[in-house]
Amino acid sequence: MSQRNTLPTQWDAVADVVVVGFGGAGAATAITAVEAGASVILLDKAPLGQEGGNTRVAAQGYLNTSSTEAAITYFNALAGPYKVPQDMVAVWADEMGKNNEWLSSIGGDPQEHQFQPAGIEFPDLPGAECVHKYHHGDILGYSKTWEMLEQAVRARPIDIRSDCPGQRLLQDPLTQEIVGVVALQNGKPINIKANKAVVLTCGGFENNQEMIRNYLSGLPYCYTSGSPFNEGDGIRMAMEVGADLWHMNNFAGPSMALKVPDYPTTFSMMALHFSHEPAGGSVVVGPDGKRFTDEKYKTRHGKVEQNGKWQALRTPCPMHMIFDQTMLDGGPIYDGKPTHGWTQIMSGYAWSKDNRAELAKGWIKSAPTLAALATLLKLPAGSLDQTVARWNAQCAAGSDSDFGRTKMLAPFDSGPYYAVELSPSMLNTQGGPRRNKHAQIVRPDGTPIPRLYSAGEMGSMYSYLYQGTGNIGECFAFGRIAGRNAVAEKSLA
Repeated sequence: MSQRNTLPTQWDAVADVVVVGFGGAGAATAITAVEAGASVILLDKAPLGQEGGNTRVAAQGYLNTSSTEAAITYFNALAGPYKVPQDMVAVWADEMGKNNEWLSSIGGDPQEHQFQPAGIEFPDLPGAECVHKYHHGDILGYSKTWEMLEQAVRARPIDIRSDCPGQRLLQDPLTQEIVGVVALQNGKPINIKANKAVVLTCGGFENNQEMIRNYLSGLPYCYTSGSPFNEGDGIRMAMEVGADLWHMNNFAGPSMALKVPDYPTTFSMMALHFSHEPAGGSVVVGPDGKRFTDEKYKTRHGKVEQNGKWQALRTPCPMHMIFDQTMLDGGPIYDGKPTHGWTQIMSGYAWSKDNRAELAKGWIKSAPTLAALATLLKLPAGSLDQTVARWNAQCAAGSDSDFGRTKMLAPFDSGPYYAVELSPSMLNTQGGPRRNKHAQIVRPDGTPIPRLYSAGEMGSMYSYLYQGTGNIGECFAFGRIAGRNAVAEKSLA
């Protein structure tokens, strides 16, 4: 028998429930389990102070649906041809309507987003009236909902182990039950026994380039705006013990953003999809030097309408944002307000007010003429001259006849000219181990892997279109389901 299939004779730690991943789903699972009387060990890959996963750096909203029936209808419409089993949808819809009650019970203060109903992502779909987006407290964003969750976890007798990533699951070779986890602590493997169950809540694979190439169509690479610690570890661990996968091609993206080697996550450019309206000419071009989209697009979490269907935004790489001196002089082109995003909230990079520091770093390229800039960027000769000439003519006519852009219809000035290379970016992936209505991870034949559960973005319910705040809402809902059912298992002790 291989060492991988041999169970430890000694354990370094023991708990009823072992939760792998300290984000929104891990918090909900751990709180639910410990309040039901179980002992809980909560492992996290991130160092102390960087826990929280995407929940920490998302916009801090969570979904609380107002009608189970309407929520079922709306979710099925979001899924479109990528249907999800109806028993799963029913459980999801019922539990999502209890998020406010649960948040209040652990010390939260649910407040509905003031811009409702604009927060309904797809208002034309049936059942959309059920959508209500909430956050904790008086301030939306700035990690406030996460801070409340973290405080609730730390106020309870939960053994939290930071910088302690799960490495593999321990499975009894005879019963196939999951009986523990091998984790890495201080650089050394430790064996943690789970007397009742292991719950994987460690997010998706948005910071794993190999998995992105394998599973996400049309993306040669993509960089996260969320947690850099989400590298698909839980997906790999579950696959090793026989888990089925689902929704692996679905993700909340792409957008277009700057990625530099100095920082692990992306920088959002204000001249693209943010409300800030800097003066000056600006377009985005693909490798042929031509425009390919409305640069001031408003995607629905990466989806745009094409020929009556919603598809992922096309991102021909490499892409470059081209702009003029007026825009460079108009203020920072980076949206650094720390409302959301890992770079904004956790890295805290202070972009220069005049963009000169980033120009000096080489993040912004410059050239005296468009022809020289095209050469610098290795674009076809004459391409930028033609693209800018067409854009200036459309600005003079007051209409973007190519892509329907309605914002920042400003012509380019006479130079010099500037460029920022843009990369596809996303907050999270939705795919992972398939789970059932009990939050059990299942095999390809649909049977559950004994004593193994999951919650959150790792194997999310969302198969096609996505409703904003739905992931954190699902973290809460299936975290509670996983916590309850894990505690109900018969103890191995």
